[in-house]
Amino acid sequence: MTTWVDSHCHLHMSERDPADLIERARLAGVEWLVCPGTDVAGSEASALLAATHPDVVLATAGLHPHDASQWSQQRERIESLAAVAAAVGECGLDFYRDLSPRQAQREAFRDQLALARALDKPIIVHCRDAFAEVFEDIEQSGHERIVLHCWTGGPKWTRRFDDLGVTFSFAGPVTFSGGDTVRLAAAVVPRERTIVETDTPYLTPPPDRNLPNEPANVVRVGEALAEVWETTVDEVARLTTAEATRVFRG
Repeated sequence: MTTWVDSHCHLHMSERDPADLIERARLAGVEWLVCPGTDVAGSEASALLAATHPDVVLATAGLHPHDASQWSQQRERIESLAAVAAAVGECGLDFYRDLSPRQAQREAFRDQLALARALDKPIIVHCRDAFAEVFEDIEQSGHERIVLHCWTGGPKWTRRFDDLGVTFSFAGPVTFSGGDTVRLAAAVVPRERTIVETDTPYLTPPPDRNLPNEPANVVRVGEALAEVWETTVDEVARLTTAEATRVFRG
């Protein structure tokens, strides 16, 4: 069977039993998963899932930009969780919803970049309507283990971030009817630095857009990449699994 890695799924945010989602993923060929935390509570839930499902679920710890204004209160616990997690994040900048002040977002993001560099761990980066600022903060951090979660930048930004040696992670938008910009980006990414994800329970690929997402659907993301790359689904699975393994287990 072709095997996959779902590099970004919030199992603890789903209303469905994580054990059932993991089993459904296994039947679809998903070998293991990365479950990112987005605050203290989510990072603790992620750690518990990893402990309950060793070798199948990897935990991460971070603070999402939506909650960046809480960084001073949550920082100590997140740093403690990150020290034993597979990665730092999900963190970054979101200037689309602006649920935390932009300066607070940048301070929290820069601190988490510094944390990831100090721990020598990958960092999972959320970027929405803030490409220039995310690029600047990553470049200035000097950290090289960067994962751009749910990448939606076009070819121009893809080429710029490629110069930083980042890993590009594609999710449901590459399958959407309105996802032409994402597909144009997918056409120019370095294939050896590309991974796939679902962002469960969000961004469900068609034809189930009205249903909660799940890790088994990462196969559909891979199939969309295969169309863009004009290669086989097996080759996409091989490349993305190898890169996920290098990033999170290397």
